[in-house]
Amino acid sequence: MEDTIAAVATTVGESSINVIRISGKDSISVANRIFSKDISNVSSHTVHYGFIMENGEKVDEVLLSVFKSPKTFTTEDIVEISVHGGNSSVNKVMELILSNGARLAEPGEFLKRAFLNGRIDLTQAEAVGDLISSQTESSRKMALKGVDKTIFKTINELKEKVLALIANIEVNIDYPEYEDAVVVTNDLIIKTINEVKEEINKLLKNSKKGLLIKNGLKIVIVGKPNVGKSSILNALLNENKAIVTNIKGTTRDIVTGVLVIEGVKIDILDTAGIRETDDVVESIGVKRSVDAIDEADLVLFVVDSVDGFTDEDAEVLEHIKDKEVLVVYNKNDVVKDYKNDKLKDYESINISTFDSDMISKLKDEIAKIFDLKSIAESNYMYISNARQIALFNNCIDIIGDIDNSVKNNELVDMIEIDVKKLWETLSEITGEVSSDDLLDEIFSKFCLGK
Repeated sequence: MEDTIAAVATTVGESSINVIRISGKDSISVANRIFSKDISNVSSHTVHYGFIMENGEKVDEVLLSVFKSPKTFTTEDIVEISVHGGNSSVNKVMELILSNGARLAEPGEFLKRAFLNGRIDLTQAEAVGDLISSQTESSRKMALKGVDKTIFKTINELKEKVLALIANIEVNIDYPEYEDAVVVTNDLIIKTINEVKEEINKLLKNSKKGLLIKNGLKIVIVGKPNVGKSSILNALLNENKAIVTNIKGTTRDIVTGVLVIEGVKIDILDTAGIRETDDVVESIGVKRSVDAIDEADLVLFVVDSVDGFTDEDAEVLEHIKDKEVLVVYNKNDVVKDYKNDKLKDYESINISTFDSDMISKLKDEIAKIFDLKSIAESNYMYISNARQIALFNNCIDIIGDIDNSVKNNELVDMIEIDVKKLWETLSEITGEVSSDDLLDEIFSKFCLGK
């Protein structure tokens, strides 16, 4: 924490500019040693035009921004240098910064300093990571809820309820003669922990939607050869992603495309037709198709409306019977509204890949299965971080222990141990209680310049 650190904050490569960030007590003096103008006494939050210099020679023409403590991202003095894009310029300026008193930042170290200096809490830090990696509008909005402290405030309200209960228990134990103290009864304990439990359960229930927004969905298109799987992929993506022919076994490997429905990213996989084959290459494709099914959130089981449900279809069905399945009866332009009684237990839809309205209805059906419309209409206040979800589940277990202790009429000072444990677990979510190893693990996932 005493070191002055530096790193490139943008993706290095050919571009108009790249930004190098320096943070720490010596950041201004480090930058001053290599800048063409004296910035030792300039005002905070100012931008300066000049040159990076080495031994009296100009290295690059830059804009240098100065941000003075404490009103900065890390709460330390920060200098940001906008250099011309390209590896050569960036590497040379970084070399000069590191040789003049700074060291290369570790992954996520700027963000870690912001956390350790009290600028942000741990839920905000994790939300920043989600914001950086967000690929859809929904994931951006959800991450922003964490960045703007919405999640932190929710957890803080729960902590205040638990802390008030702890305070009342302490007063009852230490000052039983104090007349104005709230008498802690079993009913009061149960009432408080049930209120906390109800709020946590809401967060955990909604976390499924949060994970959906963050991770997206994986949909696998399966069926026997030549039922139109590749045509369906192309129609959903509105591009010729997969090769389409009348020859069985054309698709030898998995073809992947990305689709966004109601703000949720969907990886959609077109697979090789599942069948017994002596063709070595095709058999490898079939094996990969079966493996892809295991990881699918939804399987689109394509059935040829012209051929009807065949023995080959029955074999495919054996591979997917334990998955979420939507039966897609294809070639509705040839055979209208075909259905088969053997598939009556599955949701189904009739389509033709030549009819854009039917493809739109297929997308609507996918959205309906996962209730994606409710996500699009929500306020995006979801948790999606695995660490936070695990700790909330721990809170539910602790509340169960408190409930059992109350029902068994255990001494209130024994019950208080679990109540304190509940408060500490909630504090662990926001990072107010945390281990160094945990923090190192969390912040190591970020890039160098963050």
